[in-house]
Amino acid sequence: MNAEDVATYLKSHPEFFEQYAEMIADIHIPHPHSGRSIPISERQMVSLRSKNKSLDARLNDLIQIGVDNDVIGQKMHRMSLHCVLSKDLAALIKGVEGLLKEDFAVPHVALRLWRGQGLELPVFEEVSLQVRALAAQLQSPQCSNTPDVETGALFETAGVRLKSFAFIPLRDGTESFGILAMGSEDERRFYPEMGTLYLTRLGELLSGALLRYLP
Repeated sequence: MNAEDVATYLKSHPEFFEQYAEMIADIHIPHPHSGRSIPISERQMVSLRSKNKSLDARLNDLIQIGVDNDVIGQKMHRMSLHCVLSKDLAALIKGVEGLLKEDFAVPHVALRLWRGQGLELPVFEEVSLQVRALAAQLQSPQCSNTPDVETGALFETAGVRLKSFAFIPLRDGTESFGILAMGSEDERRFYPEMGTLYLTRLGELLSGALLRYLP
């Protein structure tokens, strides 16, 4: 019999340990973290402690994820209240930009709209066809370290080099009417593999709020 045969037999015949209970106390096996030999019962305790530590670490990770999501949820709630309670377009835009910078700690925010151009607000400044094309092709927010568009006309960085970006299309159904761009000097602030659930919700929320004031 080889080792696999022995293991299969013991799993299939648990009564073996009842019939030869006295033998278990006489068997010593290597300790996983030292050279000494220990009884099977002590080896089982070592395995249980190791598994318990692993489960504790996983539980702590899940708790931290829950705490982080709760914090983000509170921030999204404040953003939602602002979008609902804003009295006009200028107040809506000012508040959104302020919340993104202060509440969400996004250092560089650029909101551009091309529906309703002619209104005296900075968000209606002319944007390139490249930016419009990006918003039109995006089906969901895009995070990257190398943007697909020239960002110099979007962000006022004063010589600061941005290393990560998020682009959120603003839509009326299937048609894009604007874009929310965010940038950071930290390359890990927005990265290609990051989840975009909350960015998607932010885009939907902001799109609905803006459309109340746009022709």
